[in-house]
Amino acid sequence: MPNWAGSSWYFLRYIDPHNNEEFAGEEALKYWLPVDWYNGGMEHTTLHLLYSRFWHKFFYDCGLVPTKEPYQKRTSHGMILGENGEKMSKSRGNVINPDDIVKEYGADTMRLYEMFIGDFEKAAPWSPSGIRGCKRFLERVAELPAMMTPDKGYSADMEVKTHAMIKKVGYDIEHLKANTAIAAMMSYLNDIEAKGSITKGELRVFLLLLNPLAPHLTEELFEQCSFGGMITGQTWPEYDEAKTVEDSVEIAVQVNGKLRGTFVIARGEDGKSAMPKIREAFEAQLTGKTVIKEIFVPDKLANFVVK
Repeated sequence: MPNWAGSSWYFLRYIDPHNNEEFAGEEALKYWLPVDWYNGGMEHTTLHLLYSRFWHKFFYDCGLVPTKEPYQKRTSHGMILGENGEKMSKSRGNVINPDDIVKEYGADTMRLYEMFIGDFEKAAPWSPSGIRGCKRFLERVAELPAMMTPDKGYSADMEVKTHAMIKKVGYDIEHLKANTAIAAMMSYLNDIEAKGSITKGELRVFLLLLNPLAPHLTEELFEQCSFGGMITGQTWPEYDEAKTVEDSVEIAVQVNGKLRGTFVIARGEDGKSAMPKIREAFEAQLTGKTVIKEIFVPDKLANFVVK
């Protein structure tokens, strides 16, 4: 069988690989099809990833498979290019050997960088500075146990940020956006370091969220902190939707459309309640002027039109 032909239906054979009478038995096909998620390299999108659907429909018309569609979801991951932005090849001399990277930086760093390098479906050039940045991030994570306090809950100033991080990281990983999930955890780490401490509850959650992307380090730290068991046996952290946003918001204050400062109000507060307080706070900028109009955009800005 020609190469492209075989690669167009091989997933059906995986369903019943030891069947010597047919490519797959009827009961096995009914149980496994359609495939939950079919993924392949971006260079194959117009070849066997596309052909696989046509072949499956042909098989369906012949009565050989029980479903019209071969899979419920199909994605294509991007390609990692050389540092110069060209496709890696031995002839160009720009091939990166993963074994060398793992030996120098560790498997967790390699794994984390591949997830952080860019959008899942887009090509991205390899960056030595990027791999070093991920290594430094993990080294900073390794220092967190030394900053841990015994409190099993979340501190008041980190509660909203912790719930928001749980929500974002969970959503991003489910939707193949590991790069932005990692960015959220990097931002959280910056806040923790600026504060100088992290509660036991916050660190536990942080390690659980980071584990799919850096399993070796997080399991080691989990044991070091005596959380009990292994991360692989834990449940994913839950968040409270009501606690994923701050209760207050800082809005811009303008006079004739020009920024004059900011003011903190309760999130969702209406203009009738907020504008008198804002006007009082910015009395100096309004003295000697006649306010002819007040514009209030909830949670965004207040603008005084004067003459």
